[in-house]
Amino acid sequence: MRRAIILALALMTAGGVAQARSDVSPARVRAHLDFLAGPELRGRGSATPDEAVAAAYVASQLQSYGLQRAPGMTGFLQRIPVLRQVQAAPAELLIDGVAASDVTLLRGAGGVWGGKVAVLGHVAPGTKASVLVVPDAAAPSGDIAKTRTDLGASVTIVAADANSRRATEASGGRPSLPMSFADEVPGARNATVAVGPATMARLQRQGATAVLSIPFTLSHDVTTNAIAYLPGRDPAAGVLMLTAHLDHLGVGADGTIWPGANDDASGTVALLEIARAMASGKAPRRGILFVAYGSEERGGFGSRWFGDHPPVPLSQIAANIEFEMIGARVPKLAADRLMMTGYERSDLGAALRAHGALVDADPYPEQHYFQRSDNYALALRGVVAHTVSGYGEVDTYHTPLDTPDRIDGAFMVRAIESLMKPIRWLADSRFTPTWAKGGRPTE
Repeated sequence: MRRAIILALALMTAGGVAQARSDVSPARVRAHLDFLAGPELRGRGSATPDEAVAAAYVASQLQSYGLQRAPGMTGFLQRIPVLRQVQAAPAELLIDGVAASDVTLLRGAGGVWGGKVAVLGHVAPGTKASVLVVPDAAAPSGDIAKTRTDLGASVTIVAADANSRRATEASGGRPSLPMSFADEVPGARNATVAVGPATMARLQRQGATAVLSIPFTLSHDVTTNAIAYLPGRDPAAGVLMLTAHLDHLGVGADGTIWPGANDDASGTVALLEIARAMASGKAPRRGILFVAYGSEERGGFGSRWFGDHPPVPLSQIAANIEFEMIGARVPKLAADRLMMTGYERSDLGAALRAHGALVDADPYPEQHYFQRSDNYALALRGVVAHTVSGYGEVDTYHTPLDTPDRIDGAFMVRAIESLMKPIRWLADSRFTPTWAKGGRPTE
């Protein structure tokens, strides 16, 4: 009943927006944010009914602007069956057959894993072991990954510290267990657990063994993409694709809602505002696909499914621009600027800048943002695809504090306004972006 009421309210709201003007209204932006990141949607958890309500809301708005169903689709929603593991009971770590009491599971796959223990920094060449123990919290991640691969280890045990606590908090207080498309077999997944000093000392005993048990059940769920289409004047001109992601982290293990206002209700609102403006003017030369993805937070399932099941051939997509976390300015850039991830990989960013876009290169290349957003699924398939973003690493990132009240509303409105004319130019132009030499990703 609650969700039926929410859907009804969403459809009522849609009816009042269809005749809106093409300028960006701060009040309308805030209204969208308050709904998408409000308590009724419970954080829009990936592949949950709350995410489905958010998708229905976005679809109803896009439909109200006069947009059409995408070619070959019978509606505005793309429903994707997924299968995920759900932890059924606390994980148990046995060291030489005796249970440890200070164990926090960070990530892994359900089942029983483990065996012989090896300690980072004390591994003889050619050694094989099922468990890698990392006593030094400052050990380089590259060293850990290489040693784990060389050992053939399925379990990594690290020292509990601020980083491990942050990892737990950033996932809503739950460990990260696998999710897969319903028709695929999940690949093997290394488990990582954090332990306290006493357990770490036990693990470093010569000849120690460790066995990790992760009880789990399987849940058949659905993640949802919202998709709408604005036909272009020239069917041979290709299609521009504008995207954002719908979902966030949902409800934490302690019942706390993680609203996801900046991540990524803000980008979803930008998608809505640009769609409304584009639909209110002259039909563009290129068709435009507007897509709000589900389950970005769980591994880009919405974008990866779309890439495998596009309503138009990917060869017809001239470019993809993703909008993400535009509710906070980028500290390393001028106050009115956005960053474009992978800016140097293609000529799209420079072309948009030449037509007024306030976008700069990503000043945080060490964070690998280009690979961490939905654009990457399309880029791997050859589409010139980038994310336009504000600052993601704000204090509220992946916390329950990411609420509409913490958004820089004035910056967000200016950011959306700054993208209107450049995107209109791209939709009307004969310019087709291309990858720079070596810019297209391959893995």
